[in-house]
Amino acid sequence: MLSFLVIAIKVIFLLGFLIFIHEGGHFLVAKLCKVTVNEFAIGFGPTIWRSKNTKTKYALRLIPLGGFVSMEGEEERSDVEGSFSKTSIPRRIAIVLAGGIVNIIFGLLVYFCLVSTVGGNVSQKIEMVEPNYAAEQVGILAGDEIIRINGKRIHQKQDVTDIMQASEGKEVVIQVKRNGELLEYHVQPKTVEGKDTGIYLGVEGENLTTEIVALYPNSPAEKSGIEVGDVILQVNGKEVGENPYQVVTFINEAETNEILFTIKRKEEIKEIKVEANVSYTYLLGINFEQAEDTFVNNIYYGFWNTVDFSTSIIENLKMLFTGKVSTNQLTGPIGISTMVAKTQGIEDFIYLLALISLSLGVTNLLPFPPLDGGKVVIYLIEAIRRKPMKEKTEINIQMIGFAILIGLTIFVTYNDILRIF
Repeated sequence: MLSFLVIAIKVIFLLGFLIFIHEGGHFLVAKLCKVTVNEFAIGFGPTIWRSKNTKTKYALRLIPLGGFVSMEGEEERSDVEGSFSKTSIPRRIAIVLAGGIVNIIFGLLVYFCLVSTVGGNVSQKIEMVEPNYAAEQVGILAGDEIIRINGKRIHQKQDVTDIMQASEGKEVVIQVKRNGELLEYHVQPKTVEGKDTGIYLGVEGENLTTEIVALYPNSPAEKSGIEVGDVILQVNGKEVGENPYQVVTFINEAETNEILFTIKRKEEIKEIKVEANVSYTYLLGINFEQAEDTFVNNIYYGFWNTVDFSTSIIENLKMLFTGKVSTNQLTGPIGISTMVAKTQGIEDFIYLLALISLSLGVTNLLPFPPLDGGKVVIYLIEAIRRKPMKEKTEINIQMIGFAILIGLTIFVTYNDILRIF
């Protein structure tokens, strides 16, 4: 009972706080633009508290899954002074964008503060060159610092990994610094073959698990009937315990591309054969030094980690809209609550807070009604036409978008429930 209360408090705080700063962004910019705010509410449903004797009513409502800032002339156009509909288009756009932008800024700041204090960063300086790999063969030495690859500045180890995978095994041009001198090498990466089933396993800090948390759309695993939530017990008859790394090892060590998974689904044990795809990794054969744990280094690597973090959110959205990520992998309030429940320690919770804040902000700025980005599109059309859209037409567009959004929410919630049970 106590653990349930703790989880409930964590979920309510996370959702309530992110909604508060989102709506707070709309509210503050509206006030700065001298637009009349009739009500500022957190939550939906029955009111559990409301301010009295104030021009703007402040309210807390029972269901902490949303909130709103009700402005004069927002829902129905009004000629009253301080009306949202009568203020200039740039001000309306600023008010509408403020919520998402606040979420994005907050998420990035929190994530930056988190990764900047953790330490354990890896530098761009080479600690060891592996024998019989490309780097050794062209003369790259331990102690060299990688500056650029194919003309792109290298800020951290992940940059090297990303560029090598994008190279698809083709020759790359590496610029290194050695004793203050810049040297350039043409390197042919070593291609290492692996097996790809499209399975993503859960790794929760020190608590390892072989539970499948996601499946790549149209992957061999998905086509063979593997499902999110399945727990892998064996690979080709070999026990994996609760070690996801052992699963990867056994898959890659398989003599053929046919992989036999023994999985646990709820209380049932199943055997499923998966015909794995062949995947390739492109390696230079170098290991990097650990960066010194200094304030300047932590700020530097924290910044570039944050850049990667924000870029990954945008890339995931691109993959969603191009069909590379299935809508089955979207997560709603129930899924978020499950993730919050699984967080262990303040660090995990803060990371999730930053992730959801950034995702919420970016999603709200998508050009789809009734999201904030969709409203901006309507205001831009108004600016181009130099006259407002018919009120009925605008309402119909918002209602159609709202209906689609509700349908998507129901679909996502249904999937969240299936993952739990």
